[in-house]
Amino acid sequence: DIGDIVRGRDLYLGNTHESTQRIILENNLKEIFENIYDNLKDNEAKKHYKKNDKDPGFFKLREDWWEANRETVWKAITCEVKSGSDYFRPTCGSDENNATLAKNNCRCKDKKTGKDDTDQVPTYFDYVPQYLR
Repeated sequence: DIGDIVRGRDLYLGNTHESTQRIILENNLKEIFENIYDNLKDNEAKKHYKKNDKDPGFFKLREDWWEANRETVWKAITCEVKSGSDYFRPTCGSDENNATLAKNNCRCKDKKTGKDDTDQVPTYFDYVPQYLR
């Protein structure tokens, strides 16, 4: 899942031949978030996200960036889905037993308008560990 990759929590299970690509991806993400950190203007923010031995990969910054941008990322990767735009399981709604499928561009219906045009990320399990999904 892209959120796990951005946050540095992807398990990267599967093809062991891709390990070189995984290392390259993780290094690129660290570089990207280091650049974001270097361009922070607010000293309090810099102090909050300071790189140290406990957070060498800017994981706190990555986590907060994902929280702030996940809807935009989801919209960007689903905006032109022509086929296969049904999410693989019922994910719209807050109750797993009454959830519905996200059928139009992988988006949930807006409760007020009834249209499938919300930017809600249709996953109530975004922060559930991968091995439990």
